Amino acid sequence: MILPLPDGEFRAYLFDCDGTIVDSMPQHHTAWGRALGEWGCDLPEDLFYAWAGRPVADIVADLNARHGLTMPVEAVAARREALYQELLPTAAGVPGVLRHIDDAHGRVPFAVVSGSTRESVTASLGALGILDRFDTLVCAGDYARPKPDPEAFLLAARLLGVPPAACLVFEDADLGIQAATAAGMASVRVPQPRRG
Repeated sequence: MILPLPDGEFRAYLFDCDGTIVDSMPQHHTAWGRALGEWGCDLPEDLFYAWAGRPVADIVADLNARHGLTMPVEAVAARREALYQELLPTAAGVPGVLRHIDDAHGRVPFAVVSGSTRESVTASLGALGILDRFDTLVCAGDYARPKPDPEAFLLAARLLGVPPAACLVFEDADLGIQAATAAGMASVRVPQPRRG
């Protein structure tokens, strides 16, 4: 199924990565569960999806506050990333989004705008063999204010040299849709894949 696009002439496509281009949310949740379990903590699936798009450091800090823990943010983040990399070969692309990437590649520039690290994004796109299709990557550490703030999307538009109003955002998370709207960009909501 190809996702319907809103009306308009769009001069750039901006994509979230996890859950949008790559059906990797189950792998991320498993990696979180294993990394946090080493510290006697958990991240329930409903909260994991509610926090989709948030930076890893913010999630660890919030879990520390909620559970009275002192998990070291960098160590937990590195462990979660290592576990995710092990699970990455089991992730697949999101067919409806990959169709748009195939159809529009070469006609409009593409950017990835993600709350994940550059290492994670490049590994995910590389696993699908599509890393070379993206003109720019805007990842955690490239901007100060995460989604739902529009900063990351506005930065991607500036790097591509396209006005925000001419950008179309593909997103699976509420925070990302809110960020796109705040940036003055049209968006396509990517539905969560049906499981089992």
